[in-house]
Amino acid sequence: MTKIAIIGAGKIGRAIASMLEATGDYRVTVADRSAEQLARMGERGSIETREVDVADGASLDSLLQGHFAVISALPYDLTVPVAQAAARCKVHYLDLTEDVASTQAVKALGADSERAFIPQCGLAPGFVSIVAADLARRLDTLDALRLRVGALPQFPSNALNYNLTWSTDGVINEYCEPCEAIVNGKRTLVAPLEEREEFSLDGITYEAFNTSGGLGSLCETLEGRVRTLNYRTIRYPGHAAIMRALLHDLRLAERRDVLKDIFEKALPATLQDVVVVFVTATGERKGQFVQETYANKIYSRTVGGEVQSAIQVTTSAGVCAILDLLAEGALPQKGFVRPEQVPLERFLANRFGRVYARAEDIAHAA
Repeated sequence: MTKIAIIGAGKIGRAIASMLEATGDYRVTVADRSAEQLARMGERGSIETREVDVADGASLDSLLQGHFAVISALPYDLTVPVAQAAARCKVHYLDLTEDVASTQAVKALGADSERAFIPQCGLAPGFVSIVAADLARRLDTLDALRLRVGALPQFPSNALNYNLTWSTDGVINEYCEPCEAIVNGKRTLVAPLEEREEFSLDGITYEAFNTSGGLGSLCETLEGRVRTLNYRTIRYPGHAAIMRALLHDLRLAERRDVLKDIFEKALPATLQDVVVVFVTATGERKGQFVQETYANKIYSRTVGGEVQSAIQVTTSAGVCAILDLLAEGALPQKGFVRPEQVPLERFLANRFGRVYARAEDIAHAA
């Protein structure tokens, strides 16, 4: 069996471990500094657990010896020490972070590595990058590429129209940090929570606004090829206005620990969520200006006898599918690898990637 280490025993780390262990093809070790978090793993077949603090480089190196790959399922500000250990121990590295600075550090580590370094392998960035690259390839010339993704409660019941479905630190970070984009053909930074828009999908009205990190490496990949490239997070209408008041008017962007405490004590978590993915590409094909669109909704479901939220399922399936393809030799085995290098058709055909398959994808595969 292929040995995999997962660093981080939170909701996403546990979901990844369950998915991999259920195949019988992976021998999984989950590490975390919190014994309480590790205890939540429960009895899960052949999954091993280890108490390890990523600040202890020697312990981390000892853990990674003999493993094929390590997956960081930690908060964005703890990913770099794991990547550094992967480089030292010569194991493949994957993560889920949306943080731009962390990803740049991982890219530098992976540039000359003997193993593959593949950051941002979850939903956004991750799967949405694969979709965007696929739509772009369908056009002879690319004019605009717009990515919209959101993890939303199915039954919103508060003024924010939001429940906690993802890392609280991650959500706050993407609401506060500058956002990469390409505007009028030039790579630039735009402000978070701005450029709000509304759209309808399946009769439901949503809003979308700038957030940081969702484009992953697409700006670099598509620079010089596209006039407009942007990423916006999807929420129900009214969310952005309240967040701007909290972050800017009340200056909680400068006191993120306070905002995190408010969120985690006032916004209930839920497993009844839906992930919305809406990507459009415009450009020319055979001399005609056309639009290609990908739209999908993924709901919470039972995986391995346990109900998992849509964001757990989609994030975990994303990194598991890319790991599977790496283990099969279908992806580069060394250096920095971008998710958009993964063909969409190959991803959806994967046993984990099928989580994202729509009815038309299944029909096409048949």
